[in-house]
Order: sequence, then structure tokens, then C-alpha cells
Amino acid sequence: MSPKILPKHQHTTGARPTGTTTDQDAAANVQQMFDTIAPKYDLLNHVLSVGIDRWWWSRAARTFRSILQRPEAIALDLCCGTGDMTLALLKHRPKTGNEAPILAVDFSHQMLSRGAEKFAPHNIIPIEADALHLPLADNSIDLVTSAFGFRNLSNYEAGLAELHRILRPGGQIGILDFNQPTGLTGALYNLYFKQILPRFGGLISGDPAAYTYLPDSVARFPRPPRMIELITQAGFTNATWTSYTFGTAGLYRATKP
Repeated sequence: MSPKILPKHQHTTGARPTGTTTDQDAAANVQQMFDTIAPKYDLLNHVLSVGIDRWWWSRAARTFRSILQRPEAIALDLCCGTGDMTLALLKHRPKTGNEAPILAVDFSHQMLSRGAEKFAPHNIIPIEADALHLPLADNSIDLVTSAFGFRNLSNYEAGLAELHRILRPGGQIGILDFNQPTGLTGALYNLYFKQILPRFGGLISGDPAAYTYLPDSVARFPRPPRMIELITQAGFTNATWTSYTFGTAGLYRATKP
């Protein structure tokens, strides 16, 4: 199945921080935002998620253990930020001495610099690049993961098409991201995510706009049925979503035929 790529003016989904109207404006705004909050990013992640983020990364990484344990398999952690998901993947790599490195990609220089410090003792290569224009060959990657980063792309369709391009046939994607739950869980989630988190995150980070953007970006992100539809339209098969922590987050998984 060939990926279905919509013309740029027709795409329907993508991050749009307040005040931005184009893909280019949105990408530049998000990049600057993450550069600004990078010094406090790890602290805020752990505090604001009450430590659950570590469990999410670990669970997602275990899902792809069968691929990661193959020494020749090339894994790419997209929108890697400061590298916590990358390190979760590393735990499942063999220690043969000749295994392929993990590639860690982000377009925020400040975030990637902090990740690179963690990667230094390990077989991980940091790459500063745009997720929509990856400097990688067609059909060259076995696994692409993205933990809480894909939601920030300015064009989700283009992002999925790029993942389809770089994956080898049989390669898999794993997109771990937030979701908007319903019912009582959704009401409590909204109270925390839209009222408490922005104030606390803005106070610690010094950038209130970044933590106002966070709940807005989740509200804008496609719900599981729509996201699975987009993944399928991009040419992937066996697209699934696994709910984490009462539906507040979840893992999308799919295969390139």
C-alpha cells in the first residue's frame, strides 16, 4: 500500500501554538519553546507526571524488545528531547560490541545538547534534524519511536509519510503520546492539565506560554480512532492503540508492509 500524502495546503492536523497560522511558524515557535524550557525540562517532566513518565517510557520500550534485541537492527528515537525514551530503548539492546547504534533525533539544540550528555557513555548517536526532513536514506531504519514529541509536529500527515519513507519493509513505529480521556477521568484530567499544570509548570520553567501550549496541544491532537486512520492512510498496516494510565496516554503501533 502506497502512502497517501496530502498537498501541504490540504493537511488537516498539526501543532498550532497560539499566534501561528502556518506550518513554518508553528515549527519555529515550538523549537524556540523547547530551547527555552530545556534547562528545567527533566525536572518538570518527573514532577508534573508524579514519576509516571518513567513507567510509560519503560513500558513502550519493552513493546519493541524483539526488534531491539537484534544486533543489526537500527532504532531511531524521534523528537528525543533530553533522551529518556532513548535510554529506555537502550536497556533492551544487546551488548555484543558490534550492535548498531541507536539514533536520537531532535530539532531543539538545547534539548539535544542535554540528551547528548546522557548519551556520551553509550552507543547512541545524537542528530539535530527536523522530523519532517530527516537526513536518512529510504528503507534504512527498523524501528522508529517517539515519546510525547510527535504531537508537536506542525504536520502529522507529513511526519507519518517521512517515517514510512525511512522505515524498511517490516519496520515498525511506536508513537507514545497523551490522550484526552472521557468521563470522570477526563474531568479530573482536565482540571489538572488545564488549571494546575500550566501554573506550576510556568512558575518553575519561567515560560508560562509553554505550559499553556501543552494542554492545548493535547486537545488538538487526534483521538485514537482518527490517529489510527491517519497512520493507515500513510501506508502502515496493523495500526493499534494501547491505553496507558486510564487513557491519559497511550502507544500507537504500526508496521510498514
